[in-house]
Amino acid sequence: MNRGANGGNRMKTVVCPGSFDPITNGHMDIIQRASGIFDRVIVLVAANQEKRGFFTPPERVEMIRRVVAEAGLQNVTVDSDEGLLVNYIQRVGACAIVKGLRAVSDFEYEFQMSLTNHKLLPACETIFFTTSARNMYLSSSIVRQVGKLGGDIAEFVPACVYQQIRQKLTGGKEQNEGGLTDEKSGIHPQ
Repeated sequence: MNRGANGGNRMKTVVCPGSFDPITNGHMDIIQRASGIFDRVIVLVAANQEKRGFFTPPERVEMIRRVVAEAGLQNVTVDSDEGLLVNYIQRVGACAIVKGLRAVSDFEYEFQMSLTNHKLLPACETIFFTTSARNMYLSSSIVRQVGKLGGDIAEFVPACVYQQIRQKLTGGKEQNEGGLTDEKSGIHPQ
């Protein structure tokens, strides 16, 4: 049996925290791989004081739940929390944090967070998954930037939430060959 952050015997539960603003195919790659290794994966929409959210936390939770259900990941649940991550880890009895790494720049920040979490809760481990090569460049901020400017984000986000993400990013404007068009007036913005 595994000894988790609370010291007791339990199934292997991990928390995969992030802002997921919005969820990307890169996030899903990490979530799916973790779900194949651990008994239970909690995807945690965590408050990040340094990031201003585009989608609200309830919108993000709802999107992730749809994606997880569509993928058939029975051992994955979705939650949100505004508190300290290690407190959440203790509350749910998780044994580790799972984080995805795209590049060396991710590692510096995540390594610092891992050491901080371990200092606050010594039984808390962080497990890093390197992203697949096809998702190395992909981030939520890239999705937002491309989508807001009318670019096609279909290859970046799960299909079942593509329309919802695209609609919010374009402010209800439809994309056509000539650029973005306001759905109501048909006028191309300048």
